[in-house]
Amino acid sequence: MTIPPLPPSSDPPAPPVTDFVIDDGPGPTRRCIATGETHPREAMIRYVVGPDGALVPDLKAALPGRGFWTVSSRAAIEAARKKKAFAKAAARAGHGGALAVPDDLAERIAGLLVQRCMNIIGLARRAGEVVAGFDKIEAGARKAPFHLLLGASDGAADGKRKLRPLSGAAMHSEILSSAELSLALGRENVIHAAFKPGRLAEQFLGEAKRLAGFRLLEAAKRPEMPRAGAQAE
Repeated sequence: MTIPPLPPSSDPPAPPVTDFVIDDGPGPTRRCIATGETHPREAMIRYVVGPDGALVPDLKAALPGRGFWTVSSRAAIEAARKKKAFAKAAARAGHGGALAVPDDLAERIAGLLVQRCMNIIGLARRAGEVVAGFDKIEAGARKAPFHLLLGASDGAADGKRKLRPLSGAAMHSEILSSAELSLALGRENVIHAAFKPGRLAEQFLGEAKRLAGFRLLEAAKRPEMPRAGAQAE
């Protein structure tokens, strides 16, 4: 008996990863041009093509033009660059010429994210929403618990571990170095800082999580103390 062939499916074929171009329509998620995975916008990097034909990372997701996205990680950006996914996405977004993609794109984006984290700390310092120094954090926590504890990635582990329960903070991050914390706070040799609850603390958490895709942290996870901006283990 001959079995008749199945009728063709009416479902459209799934496009390859490099066919995905996600612009700025409604919705909280975007698709990565490198992996094809969908993630919240806050965990991703948007790109547009500049007037000079260069790829422009749009970390605020606010530049005009049709954009495309990658996960905020060094691996995703390197994969998109090597597979020429940026050029293909730009073409599908309407760019007709060659696209200039720098070899050190991932490093540039990491630097921009570090600067965004430092800028938020600077704003919090001027607003009185961040405190620096072990003793000041310990004293401040007696009045009200902090929301986010920052420890320098290159600081001594014992001091950071001792301060966590004293600060009362529900979250901690070790995404920045002592030099970066010091520059952001206008002080020398900063190892510990803490955010009070508020909008700036939440903004820092968001940027720290994006930066985590570019930096590996050595500090161990504590299940009772979620670590903002930490790599999954």
